[in-house]
Amino acid sequence: MTILHFDVIDSTHHYCQLLDLRQVEELSLFWADSQTAGVGQRGNRWESQPGRNLTFSFVLHPSFLPPQQQFLLTEAMSVAVSDWLLSQVDDVHVKWPNDIYVGRRKLCGTLLEARIAHGRFESAICSMGVNINQMDFPDWVPNPVSLAQLTGREYRLEECLDALVKHLEQCYTQLREGNGDQLHRQYLERLLQRGEECTYRYHDRLVRATILDVNQYGHLLLLTDDGERLSCQMKEITFLW
Repeated sequence: MTILHFDVIDSTHHYCQLLDLRQVEELSLFWADSQTAGVGQRGNRWESQPGRNLTFSFVLHPSFLPPQQQFLLTEAMSVAVSDWLLSQVDDVHVKWPNDIYVGRRKLCGTLLEARIAHGRFESAICSMGVNINQMDFPDWVPNPVSLAQLTGREYRLEECLDALVKHLEQCYTQLREGNGDQLHRQYLERLLQRGEECTYRYHDRLVRATILDVNQYGHLLLLTDDGERLSCQMKEITFLW
């Protein structure tokens, strides 16, 4: 397994995009002290002070998964990060599809890019930003929080990375061994606002709805207070609080 550390890089995710992933050993890890152009979901920027947080990417070859079940990989990664965080703090949740929150504040963002070739799941780049020691965030960053803010402790980043990677490897092994149903149940147990009637913006209207499930394609399934069933993809629904 390759482990490559950068002092400064534009983005570990972008670095992996430039590689021939077929030649990269599975679970190879690329991490950086500082990213000048970190990326998040839907092209958003990921804000991280140099040397204060974890910013990394790793490469997977989940050819054992049918392409239509690739959301199981997102669930496995979300469960792994939340597992590790629960060893540090309480009230950890997954905000659909894959942000990790403590209470109503975001501590980790995940970006997963799948590559499908000839009808097979060939490879995936999984990139994460985890707020560890950062104490101040720009005003434009929505609802951020770090472990240090929550606990008052300073953390050793390499120790955190080692522990987190072990959880990621464990959950990935579970998925490889065919335990996707168990990971899905764990994902649902930690899903933020599941089973609660809350207000959402669905396309151009406000709805009161309850999260029921997430299907194999990663669509969020909700039931509105007037009995309408919704199946939502990214950008179709916004959490309001």
